[in-house]
Formats: sequence, C-alpha cells, structure tokens
Amino acid sequence: VQLQASGGGLVQAGGSLRLSCTTSGSALDGYAIGWFRQPPGKEREFVGAISWSPGATSYTDSYADSVKGRFTVSRDNTKNTMYLQMNKVKPEDTAVYYCTAGSTLYTVASAKTRYWGQGTLVTVSS
Repeated sequence: VQLQASGGGLVQAGGSLRLSCTTSGSALDGYAIGWFRQPPGKEREFVGAISWSPGATSYTDSYADSVKGRFTVSRDNTKNTMYLQMNKVKPEDTAVYYCTAGSTLYTVASAKTRYWGQGTLVTVSS
C-alpha cells in the first residue's frame, strides 16, 4: 500500500484545514487508518484513527486528548482516500502530519504499521 498525503499549508489559529491521504497499489478498503504528527523538535505522536470491518457503515474511532472534539478522521473507500478534518486549530497543532494504514485500530493507534505516507506540513499562525 502506497500512501500520498496532501492538503497541508498555513492556517490561522481558530481556522480549519482538511488533509487528504490517497492510496495507490491497493484499495483502502480492508485497512484501519489513522494520522500521526511530528511537531518541530519533538517525537511523532498519535492524532486519531478509525477502524474498518466488512460492510460497516460506521466505525470505531480513537483520538488523542489534545485533538478530541476538534479533529475528525474519516474515510471514503470508493475514492481510496482518508481525511483529517482539523477545526479550531491552535499554534501547537503545527507539525508534519503523516497518514498510516494497518490491519486493526490498535495496530494503527500504536504505530505498529508498515504503511506510511510521506508527510504534509501544517503551520498554524497565532
């Protein structure tokens, strides 16, 4: 599975931004998906993830406390694309954001996955 993230850029604090991550080489259907981020000078950290199961119309999700209520992970399996909707962004959300896919929600949330996108930079100005 090859993942390509996009949508990063400069956004003012309080604004919104939507990141996308498209797969190639394999369908997104069948994988739990998620997002991590790496702030400047810090370690990579978990942002959010959602599960997958055959025929599901709703998904189990998990979010870091720092983004809960502001960020939403979603997926469109027909487009082989996952999204990270970022609302009410804060300067501390500035980071390189990475998408990832794995076999289970736990695998994704614990970063025990093989498939990672290249990262897209989000800068939040105050």
